[in-house]
Amino acid sequence: LRNHDELTLEMVTDEERDYMYRVYARDTTARINLGIRRRLAPLLENHRRKMEIMNILLFSLPGTPTIYYGDEIAMGDNHFLGDRDGVRTPMQWSADRNAGFSRANPQKLYLPVIIDPAYHYETVNVENQEQNQTSFLWWMRRVINMRKNYKAFGRGTIQFLQPDNPKILAFTREYEDETILVVINLSRFSQVAELDLSRYTGYHPVEIFSKNQFPVIQEKPYVMTMGFYDYFWFVLQKEEELAPGKPERQVPIINTKIDWIELFNSRTRTKIENQLIPGFLTEQRWFGSKSQKIIKINIVETIPVKNRHGSTLVLILKVNYAAATEEYYHLPLSFLEIEQAQTLLQEKPQSVLFRYQSPEEEGIVYDALLDEEFHQALIQLVAGRRVIRAQEGKLKAYPGKYFRNIRKQLTTFKRSHPLDTEQSNSSILYNRKLIFKLFRKLGEGMNPDLEIVRYITEKTDYKNVPAFAGGLEYEQKDGSQVTLGILYPFVPSEGNAWEYSQDFLIRYYERVLSKLSQIEKYPALPVSLFKKPEQDIPEIIQELIGAPFLELTYQLGKRTAELHQALAQPTQDPDFRPEPFTLLYQRSVHQSIQSLVKKVFMALRKNSSKCPDEFRDDLKEILTLESEIIAYSREILSKKKIKAKKIRIHGDYHLGQVLYTGNDFYIIDFEGEPARPLGERRLKRSPLKDVAGMVRSFHYAAFAPLIQQKIIGEYEELEHWAKLWTYYTSKIFLNAYLEHIGSSSIIPEEKAELSRLLSLYILEKAVYEIGYEMDNRPDWLGIPLKGILYEIGAIRDERKE
Repeated sequence: LRNHDELTLEMVTDEERDYMYRVYARDTTARINLGIRRRLAPLLENHRRKMEIMNILLFSLPGTPTIYYGDEIAMGDNHFLGDRDGVRTPMQWSADRNAGFSRANPQKLYLPVIIDPAYHYETVNVENQEQNQTSFLWWMRRVINMRKNYKAFGRGTIQFLQPDNPKILAFTREYEDETILVVINLSRFSQVAELDLSRYTGYHPVEIFSKNQFPVIQEKPYVMTMGFYDYFWFVLQKEEELAPGKPERQVPIINTKIDWIELFNSRTRTKIENQLIPGFLTEQRWFGSKSQKIIKINIVETIPVKNRHGSTLVLILKVNYAAATEEYYHLPLSFLEIEQAQTLLQEKPQSVLFRYQSPEEEGIVYDALLDEEFHQALIQLVAGRRVIRAQEGKLKAYPGKYFRNIRKQLTTFKRSHPLDTEQSNSSILYNRKLIFKLFRKLGEGMNPDLEIVRYITEKTDYKNVPAFAGGLEYEQKDGSQVTLGILYPFVPSEGNAWEYSQDFLIRYYERVLSKLSQIEKYPALPVSLFKKPEQDIPEIIQELIGAPFLELTYQLGKRTAELHQALAQPTQDPDFRPEPFTLLYQRSVHQSIQSLVKKVFMALRKNSSKCPDEFRDDLKEILTLESEIIAYSREILSKKKIKAKKIRIHGDYHLGQVLYTGNDFYIIDFEGEPARPLGERRLKRSPLKDVAGMVRSFHYAAFAPLIQQKIIGEYEELEHWAKLWTYYTSKIFLNAYLEHIGSSSIIPEEKAELSRLLSLYILEKAVYEIGYEMDNRPDWLGIPLKGILYEIGAIRDERKE
């Protein structure tokens, strides 16, 4: 690299110059005086990785880096023009005439534009690369911006390391407390190097671009494995700098003369984004990415919402992570005077973003979920179909058809408080009459919860979901919508079906333990849910489970079928119109299942040590089943078209998503799996995925008391009875579902095809559960492991027949 338009070779030996001529300027016309008249890209044969490591070197070594114009987009040259004019051709700004350099007649240009096919100005230009985030121009920008963050690159000392592998160049740059380690593989092959970093023992190399932490440096040589033409920039940080003990967050204080709302449009905004909000977010229950390292937060929108005594400021936040995709969050903020804020500061300091002090007033800026004035403002927004315009879009509130039933009661909704039960969202309860659910994590497009509940309420006769009463949306300038909240009536209940089932299961296990001495022969565990569907439940099982719970399970199967029928009715709405299975769709489902299985099984092998000892044998057997599960998926989905339809479904259906009212069930939370992108959650799928989700939930419900040791008996003696409970409750649920879904075309008509497809979805769900439990609750791994073993056993038994 050079800072002028001739690569001079005056300072190298004759032997070195001869070598460089032979390698980089085999065409003698490319040579001039004692140098080479080529641009960087042609000099390196347009090899992207070579160009990257050369620029990394330029930006890593001491001195002020200067880039020759055009090299930032990998421009070509024309060394046949003579002298040094070959690298002085017009800058290539666009694919327009004269590469966008000039509007003059092309013949009047001092030098012609580059038309070499590999570097043609219509392909290689700034305009094209501006539009492509993976272009060389964007790569250069990222490297330059990152370099600016570290003073050691511009001012630091340099110390070369001496690895045994001569293909690896390694050195450190140090300035004050900042140490940068640069490692570059100059070879076209992958290389291993051992670096003597003993003087940095106890430090962690943290990769500068991703912020990923590498293993701690020890006294022994540090081993680095690098790909061809590879490079690393590390900042070396001490262990305590990376993982300090997490003390309780001290509420920060802002002293200012500016009104608290105006702070978010002043120079203080940057401080709020970079210093205040990150610590605040990590203490919120609804913030789901606590394990991710936040590298940047932007307030992309501020929307003031007036109430009776002031205003609430609704923020839309963009959160960037070191190793995950960016996310958007919704944070409403209110102000409370300091005299009234003491209780909140003592009992819920995590809800306070900062203390505000000005000559006129003092108080706190806090999560508006705790502000009753904001609660009332939300209701009034919906009632009045209010639109609040903001800088980048507008806030829209609107009522649903159900709202007319409650409009006359609005004056009775003065009492309100936030619910403490939810994790990923926040809900406000009004006088036990209405609930306003606020979505904290946002995605572009309508949230499935609002979309499906509104459709069911206003387009179908299904009554077992809370009615849609209103919505809150943010509409961007391009017309795209983001759902912020949904209003619906409060459903009085005895809790969700998970809690209700746990109460019944405790009594079930108590009955089992009390009768063990009287039972001479344990009931056999049937193999398949579809085998002998008309077969009666053994009398002993009916007695142990209890008729009331069996009847309720039947009712749940019926309500699930009715829900799917409502979502499958003919409609002109393309978002809800049922669509037949196609071979193309089936192959995409297979690819999705195959990817999930491979990913989970790879992680399972890597983290097998997390598995509790009592499930080790199950784990060993499971690890032999990867190819069998994939083959079963291929066999079902890839060979012939399945006669069934895909519709909008619940998407995350389990016992926790069903409210028990005392004599019936209401189905809630149609968001889908929160970890999945919004667009993926809105896809149409087979209703059997919901059925499979509930079957797996019955399995979890049966084993939860044993895992949590809520039962006196030993796990081994009760495991068989847990399997029996799972089987017969699942069977009743499935029989009720099939009975009420009838001859609907949304599920396969052929019994064998239906059985195989449901088994596949159950397997898929169990594999997903393994991945979840491995990361979050290793003690629960035994539940999905045993679920897969049981399902594989049923599939093998079916094949024998």
